[in-house]
Amino acid sequence: MRALIVGAGVGGLGAALGLRAAGHETVVYEQAPDLREGGAAVTLWSNGTGILAELGVSLEGVGARIEVLEQRDHDGRLLLSVDVGRAAAHYGHPHVCLPRRRLLERLAQSVPQEVLRYGRRCLAVEVGEAAITFEGDERETGDVVIGADGRGSAVRQALWDHDPAEATGWVTWQGVTAIPTDITGSARGVMFVGPAGLCGLMPAGEGLLQWWFDQRMDPAASRPSSPLAMLREHFGGWAGPVKDVLDAVSDQDVGFFPHVRHPVPRVWGKGPVTLVGDAAHSFPPTRAQGANQALEDAWALSAVLGVGQGDVAGALRTYERRRSPKAGFVARSAGREDTNKYRPWMTRFMPDGLVSRFYVHWLGRASDYLR
Repeated sequence: MRALIVGAGVGGLGAALGLRAAGHETVVYEQAPDLREGGAAVTLWSNGTGILAELGVSLEGVGARIEVLEQRDHDGRLLLSVDVGRAAAHYGHPHVCLPRRRLLERLAQSVPQEVLRYGRRCLAVEVGEAAITFEGDERETGDVVIGADGRGSAVRQALWDHDPAEATGWVTWQGVTAIPTDITGSARGVMFVGPAGLCGLMPAGEGLLQWWFDQRMDPAASRPSSPLAMLREHFGGWAGPVKDVLDAVSDQDVGFFPHVRHPVPRVWGKGPVTLVGDAAHSFPPTRAQGANQALEDAWALSAVLGVGQGDVAGALRTYERRRSPKAGFVARSAGREDTNKYRPWMTRFMPDGLVSRFYVHWLGRASDYLR
């Protein structure tokens, strides 16, 4: 079987690895001229790291282990400490935060370079023919087309004829910077919550700190000429590490990510065409499951498209029906944006041990891979 994959992100490269391991020919088309380097950092929980290990992708030497997640008030007072290391021990796979570019590098290094075709922008997909037309009127045909081309997916447009996502009213300003805080070299992520929104800090390895600020904003509104000045105005009076981050970065370091959500359909493809990752199920980053759910898609898709698969369309619908309940659960959880809301009166009275046990259960509910 020849699989044409549109998009060389986490889901696309993961699908290429899984399908090649199943004995299929794969080609990955990416509109960028080279491997993408943006996107700040990602946190891979046990479902993501377990799938990567099964695909033969090593994370040795990159990223930072995450054992504890803390929630603190904007003045630094501890509200909640979650032992997420308990979930890592339960499922047998670590939690790792690393720059997105490092994850893509490791995935791409595991794929033969002749599989990757850069500078190929998908313009249209012929669903009935499993054919793709690229910029310059180039046309490729295969047995299956996999849309791994993210939020603005051209493959999804061919399937659904619309973008179903709606803005949640929240946005993220984010980056990854070498900032020597006490969090940078730790195994601890800290979320500071206050009336202005949320500031998250996570170690990302190599002396790097992942930082992000979530705040309410209409994504269609004009962006500030200086995001950093705006962030300093709203968050500059917060506890020490937050101020240290705002003092250490520049406007050029600040990336913008608007939050969107949409219901996840039970079936999201047609004929020999399907979707993985954000193309199929876009949701806010509040549960840090985006990359993990893309890898879950890649793993599940590879499992149903076994060697000698005859009914390709039937196998793709099986994949979609298997994945939609878990992907939908995560999308609904993330779409509530509850981690961004300032409710110290509630968080302060939640026992740390109970929340740590609950997270083990929640991660299992969010995954088809974990058992």
